[in-house]
This record gives sequence, structure tokens and C-alpha cells, in this order.
Amino acid sequence: MTNAEPPTPRTVVPIEPSLLIAEAFDQAQVTELRHSVTSCAHSAGLDGQRLDDFVLAVNELITNAVRHGGGRGWLRLWRHGGELVCEVSDHGHGISDQRLDDRSRPAPDTAGGWGLWLARELSDTMLVETGTAGTTVRISATTVAG
Repeated sequence: MTNAEPPTPRTVVPIEPSLLIAEAFDQAQVTELRHSVTSCAHSAGLDGQRLDDFVLAVNELITNAVRHGGGRGWLRLWRHGGELVCEVSDHGHGISDQRLDDRSRPAPDTAGGWGLWLARELSDTMLVETGTAGTTVRISATTVAG
């Protein structure tokens, strides 16, 4: 390809039929990605408060990846049976065992520290894999369409 040729348009083809989103992100993409998650989650069968809760949980995970995980991350969203699953990964330094084990609600006047707690509270399941090479958090919500 020379500089005179226009760039080839990017097409996104799901790797598998149940994959809805697979996208790298940084701070600039957070809002757009949240809107994409909302649209896909609604199409997958979430609505009302369940939709709002799931999107807020995903938004907290995306925000954590940007703030604490090296400034960028990777999001995958897919259907699995009657569930909608979202996985957010980053390349930060990991989450301490103390932080992971603390499942208590943060104090109301606490400015930070709500992300993992909210994601856990607002989703049906949450799994965390973390280490010095980064963190992956996977949440799920049962869908009406499932």
C-alpha cells in the first residue's frame, strides 16, 4: 500500500456467533464503548433496571482499567446460553488480595473504591483473575431472551 491509496475500511467480523463486542479501549473510547454495551445488552434481552445495572457494572470495570490498569484495556461481550457475559482485561499491576477479599460496602463518603464492589453487586456473577501482568474481571447477567 502506498500513501496515495486510501486505507482499507475496517470491518468487524465476530469470531463466533455469540461474540457481540471485542474491542481495545482507552479513556477516549469509554463513552462510546458504554453505548455499544448498552445497545448489545438490550438486544441480548436485558432491559429496565437489569440493563442499567449491567451497563453500570461494565462501566465501572472499564473505568477501573483506565484508572488503575495502565490507561487502557480490552473488552469482550458475548452471549453464553441464557447469560450475557462481559470480560474486561488490563495490563496493570494487579489487585491486592486484601482488596479482593474485602466485600464490604465502601463508606458513603469514600470518593473511590466503589468499582469492584458495584460490579459485584450489580451482576449475577463476578470472577477476578489478577497478577503482576494485569487483571481480568468477568461478570454475567441472566437475560430474558436466554
